[in-house]
Amino acid sequence: MAAPQVYTCPMHPEVKSDKPGNCPKCGMQLVKKNGDGAEHAMHGQGEMKSGDMTEMTRDMRRPWLWTNSLLIMLGLWLVSSPFTFGYLSPYMIWSDVISGILLAVFAAIAFLPQCDFAGRWGACFVGVWLQFAPLIFWAPTSIAFVTDTLVGSLVITFSVLVPMMPGMAHHMEMMKPGPEIPPGWSYNPSTWHQRAPMIIAAFLGWIISRFLAAFQLGYIKDIWEPFFGRGTVAVLTSEVSKSWPISDAGLGATAYTFELLMAWMGGVARWRTMPWMVTFFFILVVPLGVTSIVLVILQPVSVGFWCTLCLLTALIMLIMIPFTIDEVVAMIQFMKRSVREGKSFWRTFWVGGTLDMENKDERTPHYGASLAKTLPAMAWGVRVPWNLLLSAAFGIWLMFSPYALGFQGTLADSDHLVGALVVTFSVIAMAEVVRYIRFLNILLGAWLVVAPFVLQGGKPGTMWNDIVIGLIIITLNIRKGKIKEKYGTYDQSII
Repeated sequence: MAAPQVYTCPMHPEVKSDKPGNCPKCGMQLVKKNGDGAEHAMHGQGEMKSGDMTEMTRDMRRPWLWTNSLLIMLGLWLVSSPFTFGYLSPYMIWSDVISGILLAVFAAIAFLPQCDFAGRWGACFVGVWLQFAPLIFWAPTSIAFVTDTLVGSLVITFSVLVPMMPGMAHHMEMMKPGPEIPPGWSYNPSTWHQRAPMIIAAFLGWIISRFLAAFQLGYIKDIWEPFFGRGTVAVLTSEVSKSWPISDAGLGATAYTFELLMAWMGGVARWRTMPWMVTFFFILVVPLGVTSIVLVILQPVSVGFWCTLCLLTALIMLIMIPFTIDEVVAMIQFMKRSVREGKSFWRTFWVGGTLDMENKDERTPHYGASLAKTLPAMAWGVRVPWNLLLSAAFGIWLMFSPYALGFQGTLADSDHLVGALVVTFSVIAMAEVVRYIRFLNILLGAWLVVAPFVLQGGKPGTMWNDIVIGLIIITLNIRKGKIKEKYGTYDQSII
């Protein structure tokens, strides 16, 4: 007796039908399966033919063709903007005209299924260029800056974020069933609950950095500074800031833009379906974030002033780091397991993959759940042990102790830098998967103990301040604190 035929949606497996048709949720053509669960795309057996791939691309893209039309309209908006708003810069005029034409062309050819990959990625790269163009050409008018950065963000969003990633191989891997939670983990680090703190933080950082960039680019004449007098002006107009070929605040706003978009990109299983995206997001948030934080905390040493808004952007970047790392650990575990199973490293890295197992995410709150369930789910994997909280508090005191105690010299510079690093490592170590980062604070505490004897600028009171705080920081960072979540084979690495 022949097995019954079942048709299901690749993107919504819960949608099933005994007849061919389209998914009522997304409009995608249902894929035929046999009663044993074996999937048969189009011809049902053998390798997919090129015509079948084109047909499947057409089915996948049909619900999202409106994004191509929107991109064409955005391209025409770019072409007309320099002449409508008066850009005053020939470089900005030509940049927007050429970018608008290219955007319209790429979006138009993306209507063809066989050109979907090239068209949408081409449009995406135009969007990336638009983020940098006003900084490279020092856009003389605010309307040019806003037009390019806003249109650029929309272009990236509607070329690769809303309609999903271009490329059939990626979608074929996403269709395969697999685990929703990494093997051995107690939660899924890629859920929207887990990404919500990063999205909120990136948006706030973007707002503040854009405000700072507006001052550097000359769109506003003064800037808000509640605590350090003219400190923000001094920092933004310092020789250190001017050493950059573009506005460093504008570059920070661009970084936050990419972080915001990359935090949105991908589904709840992107730890295995988009390893490349998880990796690039990690690079953007952690290494570049730490570099940005270090540059900000060096302000009193290199410039001689503090900048309140700069400190706030550094704090926002710092808070994002512990919320980012757990997803990277899950992705690395998946990649290692895939390689052990004989799968291609680079194919898995770029298009994702799956594991021969399934587990349902029963823990993550569903839409409409109470805040009492939703808010804790945002912080799974991040805990604030009392010892790390105190360690960060003593680091903040060290940062400002030279002002409070009235001393200068190399010892004061050391306290500025060491205090900020103690705060940085304490906050990062709040991520359970990298709790061992706290050991770096022990080294910093040891330096504080010896620093008064090898550096100049200290008085008896300030010397004892460093020694006592150094011993306290060493003591506080010996304790690991409770680890609540499970991380599979990585549990033994958390010390």
